[in-house]
Amino acid sequence: MTKTILVTGASRGIGLLTVKELAQAGHTVFAGMRDLSGRNADTAETLADWARDAQLSVIPVDLDVTSDASVHTAVSMIEARAPLDTLINNAGVMPVGLTEAYTPEDAARCLEVNLLGVMRCTRAVLPSMRGRKSGQLLYLSSTAGRVAIPFFGLYCASKWALEGYAESLSYEIGPLGISTTIVEPGGHATDLVSNPPAPSDVNCINSYAGLAAGPGNFLQMFTSMFAENQDVNDAANVAARIAEIVAMTTPPPMRVTVGDDMGLIRINETSAEPQQQLIDMLRPMIPAA
Repeated sequence: MTKTILVTGASRGIGLLTVKELAQAGHTVFAGMRDLSGRNADTAETLADWARDAQLSVIPVDLDVTSDASVHTAVSMIEARAPLDTLINNAGVMPVGLTEAYTPEDAARCLEVNLLGVMRCTRAVLPSMRGRKSGQLLYLSSTAGRVAIPFFGLYCASKWALEGYAESLSYEIGPLGISTTIVEPGGHATDLVSNPPAPSDVNCINSYAGLAAGPGNFLQMFTSMFAENQDVNDAANVAARIAEIVAMTTPPPMRVTVGDDMGLIRINETSAEPQQQLIDMLRPMIPAA
């Protein structure tokens, strides 16, 4: 069954690959990206040309997940054309640096995209999905959404928060026919590692002396790993897995790992039983849909 799908953060990386993968599967895909008339104008035009030449359905849409007005305008436009079946919350940033050196202002900029942006888009699509009693929400998390990694403290915090939000919400909207899947990629070769947001407290960074080299070491490790072009690190794997989830005719799993899981499969399996036991205990307090 073909679907109408919105992908956020579609101007590059996993988002762009996902748009193309889904379009090639026959879906109508709205590619959400910021500033269509400015910095992403060439990207949007190239994508539209690619889709037209391949006779596929891709519509670039101006979408800034940090703006309530932008999100609601985009979703309203899509719903006016066709019922939106699937939202893929992909837009995100990956800060890498000494965790203490990130100021509250730095953290707010990250959370504005990685958490509040997700909430904006989810809230924008849910009223119509609830009305139709159908819909699908996908959230791009990370292995860093379940494990703690040095120098990725802010990123981990944002992805842990995303996962808590998505899973908690799923128990409320699942009975209304809306599925939720959290996609947890391992390290994949995208431009997120080329220029990650750094902390702004320079005095704090300098006070760490030798330890301040840690973030650079991690980024160099990823850069070298990606330069090997191993299949497990190919970002196209994430796009392909997303397309598989979208195509499922039965409710997809809550969490799906892609690539090097860094022990995540075992963590997810271990936590699944007590989580389900808690929900079963609380179920009598959850009214019927």
